[in-house]
Amino acid sequence: MARPPSTAAARDSLVERLFEGVLGMTDVYTVYMGDRLGLYRALAEGRATDGEIAAAAGADRRYVREWLEQQAVAGLIEVDETSKPAEERRYRLPEAHAEVLLDRDSLSYMAAFARMMVGLVRPLPQVMGAFRSGEGVPYATFDADFLEGQGEMNRVQFVNSLATEWMPALPDVHGLLQSGGRVADVACGTGWSTIALARAYPHAEVEGLDLDPASIELARANAAREGMEIRFEARGAADPGLSGRYHLVTCFEAVHDMARPVESLRGMRSLLADGGVLLVADERVADRFTAPGDEVERLMYGFSVFHCLAVGREEQPSAATGTAMRAGTLREYADAAGFTQFEVLPIENDFWRFYRLEG
Repeated sequence: MARPPSTAAARDSLVERLFEGVLGMTDVYTVYMGDRLGLYRALAEGRATDGEIAAAAGADRRYVREWLEQQAVAGLIEVDETSKPAEERRYRLPEAHAEVLLDRDSLSYMAAFARMMVGLVRPLPQVMGAFRSGEGVPYATFDADFLEGQGEMNRVQFVNSLATEWMPALPDVHGLLQSGGRVADVACGTGWSTIALARAYPHAEVEGLDLDPASIELARANAAREGMEIRFEARGAADPGLSGRYHLVTCFEAVHDMARPVESLRGMRSLLADGGVLLVADERVADRFTAPGDEVERLMYGFSVFHCLAVGREEQPSAATGTAMRAGTLREYADAAGFTQFEVLPIENDFWRFYRLEG
């Protein structure tokens, strides 16, 4: 029986979409290989033939040749005369692509995103098991590729925007910290937010807190490589020894992962000195559920399915928030945690929404 034209068109559109997704997945995973194996770096340093690139990267020449040919076919790198023998072909990384694949400080940097996505799906069997059991997946299940990839992607934002755009949106806090004060960066992860805060406010005392020991170790290593002395501690916001110490508490892209967000926010509130402010940045999803959604909504739900919901359900009972935490949901959590003032800050960002909580 013939399908109606509209049904056939919808079918063909989905086939095309999924095929494009397969090609995109290939790009992501081969970019990951080029990043982790140092192949893009070798290209950027002027190595051109498969033998030169393999030698510079410490890799097998035949494997490297296959990767180079794949990258050229995909349009990610360029190759001179294709009619030359394989061992004589010379490859080049275009300058514009080098910024995307190698420049860690550029807002266009994407190699770390590939690293993050590889780490995101590596525990997929455990996540699927959680789908069946209703249990959670420990955060530590996600390995260094995910931790470093997520940290590096967020780092780009911290390097470019924290001191110039985000903190000036809190003018009173910004002014105070320029001459001193104390800051606690809660759920600091691999430490790039803490490092950016410490660099922006050299006269302030800035500390990073996170319950994940692996993240704290990475944070300490990152600070050391940056030549900065910052205290990073594997402890939570509810630690009574930290109560009332801080003029600013920050929490970047973490509340939606917390099993008990009200308790966590209450703990952050307890850290604040009189007149202190909590700055929360979390996902810029739509104000309400709609389907289909835009690209950001699709991305956030993807993160939730693969990671955030499962991590947030590791501890029970759990609010099971998921990545798509809408502004109204955070307001409810903040009210329940005892905050009396809740403001959405006028900060433009494609992925994050910023909130000022106090009282």
